[in-house]
Amino acid sequence: MFLSACVKMCENFQDVRKIEVVKDSQRVSERLIEILVSAAESVIAEKNAFTVGLSGGSMVDFLCSGFLRREAKVDLTKWKFFFCDERIVPVHHSESTFGTYKRKLLTILPIDEKQFIPVDTSMTPSNAAIDYEEKLRKNFNDRIPVFDVLLLGMGPDGHTCSLFPGHPLLEERERIVAPIEDSPKEPPCRVTFTFPLLNAAKLCVFALAGDSKSDMVARILQNQEDFPAGRVCPLNGTVLWLLDQRAASQLEVTLET
Repeated sequence: MFLSACVKMCENFQDVRKIEVVKDSQRVSERLIEILVSAAESVIAEKNAFTVGLSGGSMVDFLCSGFLRREAKVDLTKWKFFFCDERIVPVHHSESTFGTYKRKLLTILPIDEKQFIPVDTSMTPSNAAIDYEEKLRKNFNDRIPVFDVLLLGMGPDGHTCSLFPGHPLLEERERIVAPIEDSPKEPPCRVTFTFPLLNAAKLCVFALAGDSKSDMVARILQNQEDFPAGRVCPLNGTVLWLLDQRAASQLEVTLET
């Protein structure tokens, strides 16, 4: 029943969805770090650990920019990083999400590589998904792992993670991590979190900037059209859409002051 409920679209968006609009992409990156640090301080005080799910695309650049601009140091020793999806390519490949974080984030922050729990991309997509699900359960000790924060992006087609419009994985109810071998976006072979896992999180954050995001943002947030990103609706948490002014240009919202 829990898994089934997780894949449905939100019926009461106002209960879990928040929209925050800031001036530009620089402010998106700064605000993203503020949100993360605030959440981490609260969670670590309670359970002495902080779990974050990472996405590819522009997310790593937002994080790098935000951390570099932050004057106060952040203690990251109790943070643990996972991957909301991953391409089945070698780590040194330009399409590797973990590889990108190794090249960019690990070079500027005092983080031990052991704090990252990567997907084993030496396996087939099917075996890699099974293996990563086992790693998640081992780290969380829960039937459905509950992430403190999931950092999400959205493609121009409304996809998030590797959950694409019209794909059968949108209706997945049993697996929390699933393989995909027919991704409409290259490379075709990937591993992805599914909605039961995404919607179990305490906080999901979409960080989006630029004119290219504005049409889909409006279609999801204003018109409530059914696209994968719009199905992110935590059952016992919040989803925050952190947008710059250009990404929010087609919405009727107020800019942060």
